[in-house]
Amino acid sequence: MANKSLFQSITSILPRATVVNEAGGPAYKLSAKHALAQMAATGTFGNVYYASAQNQLDAMRKLIDEIDDNEFLAKLAVYSRERAYMKDMPAALLVVLSTRDTKLMHQVFDRVADNGRVLRTVFQMTRSGQFGRKGLSSSLQRAFQRWLNDASVGKLLSASIGNDPSLRDILRMARPTPKDDARRALFGWLTDKPVDKWAPATETDLPVTVQSLIAYRGADTAEAQTLIAGDLQVRWDLLADAAKGPLVWKAIARQMGPQALRMNLNTLLRHDAFKKPGILGFAGTDNAMIHYVAGQLADRDAIARSRQFPYQFLAAYMNASDEVPSKIKTALHDAAEIACGNVPTLPGPVIIGLDTSGSMGCPVTGNRAPNNGPRGGTSKMRCVDVAALFAAAILRRNPDSVVIPFDTQAYKAQVDPSDSILSLSARLSKYGGGGTDCSLPFVEANTRYAKQAFAGIVLVSDNESWITSGRPHFNNGYSGYGQNGSTGVMTQWEKFKKTQRGHGIADPKLVCLDIQPYGTSQAPERDDILNIGGFSDAVFNVVSSFLENDASRFVREVESVEL
Repeated sequence: MANKSLFQSITSILPRATVVNEAGGPAYKLSAKHALAQMAATGTFGNVYYASAQNQLDAMRKLIDEIDDNEFLAKLAVYSRERAYMKDMPAALLVVLSTRDTKLMHQVFDRVADNGRVLRTVFQMTRSGQFGRKGLSSSLQRAFQRWLNDASVGKLLSASIGNDPSLRDILRMARPTPKDDARRALFGWLTDKPVDKWAPATETDLPVTVQSLIAYRGADTAEAQTLIAGDLQVRWDLLADAAKGPLVWKAIARQMGPQALRMNLNTLLRHDAFKKPGILGFAGTDNAMIHYVAGQLADRDAIARSRQFPYQFLAAYMNASDEVPSKIKTALHDAAEIACGNVPTLPGPVIIGLDTSGSMGCPVTGNRAPNNGPRGGTSKMRCVDVAALFAAAILRRNPDSVVIPFDTQAYKAQVDPSDSILSLSARLSKYGGGGTDCSLPFVEANTRYAKQAFAGIVLVSDNESWITSGRPHFNNGYSGYGQNGSTGVMTQWEKFKKTQRGHGIADPKLVCLDIQPYGTSQAPERDDILNIGGFSDAVFNVVSSFLENDASRFVREVESVEL
């Protein structure tokens, strides 16, 4: 008779963990393509809880070396930019393509470098030498030249915002041949060349928009600037430095689109755009301006058209100064509620495991400040804030679902139906702060909620589980294993599936949403399990389609991109 303790049937269901994660717990290693896709959807080259920026760069280069599929890299660059809304990762992939497949690089260049900021990032990454070259190859130079000649005047003006590198640096190294005198004059103006160096172009060849911008910057009074700004369709940043006081800032505010308004509430506050003129200067409240901004932020049709999701309004709310008018803050709450309409309804209620452990307190885009230095460009948005907002948004659209916050214990979340989506996410993000046991939501599902039917479980975490409740199995000094060397998550997941089949749910699904680029998971990829990376709004639809038995997986989602 075979040794039943060694050859019990459950070993075919519970795969043994293959690696130890950054926190020291058992985990499953993702394939190179999957790990790189996760990194492209979450990585920011910032210092995160378990990895430095340099670690991320080294891991990315190692994964790329393992992938002999340049078309996949091209599709991933487009996916990372167009669907995951990342900036640095798609730029890095574009630079890699410039050394591996110039045809594909040209094919996706304009889709990845879709604005001046990403173009400057590509340029800086190329010059850094981190991806095998320190300057523009002839092929990459042609891509920059094409971009610079084909970009609209507005796009070039927007690209001129920012330094190190500046658009002037790019123009001087790319050396594009102007396609006409208007472009020749524009390039000359953008690089600060003397007018006599523009020949045969002259100042009269400058586009009308540029001439108006020059007139705006040279205007002597706020009133004159306000008149020009009212008809000047350029990015507000180009007007900011020369603005002569609150009157002009009010005009700038009316030129901003809803997204720019949402992101610059503190700037408008600082420049007294929400105050009205008084006898002794600007005093009192400009109710008309406040009403205008609030209306733009919570415009139901605009939110529906642009497919804005609650995440964007949470970011604006968290960053808004205490002095931002309450009507505008209320509009952000209203806008988030409206944006929940863009979150898909799931095929049934789900258990939402919300990781609120200590590592989730890391800024979601990483810490960009040097060690012991100022915060710099570090985001106020933490991983736990994003996770809580995601959970709250699912709960708002699928009210029979259950949210279980956890760290080393599971918490019974107090959910008030009258809470706004932003208040609910703030409430959920305050639980926990300790270690990480990703199996706890599953334990709760199998005990407290065992009599309820669920379509599946959605685990929102950084997947750095290292503690297992109940009867821990010790391996190399670490606890965290489930039965037969599997993770605790997998042991509990199999129990959950068995229970749910008893409720008539034939094919429950597990979604592990990872919002940090560590490259491991608590559950291996298979037909009933989806590992997805990202904290952009695009993940909502991927989760919904998987729960509805759509065959699409995360890597196949990338591979479905058309070049």
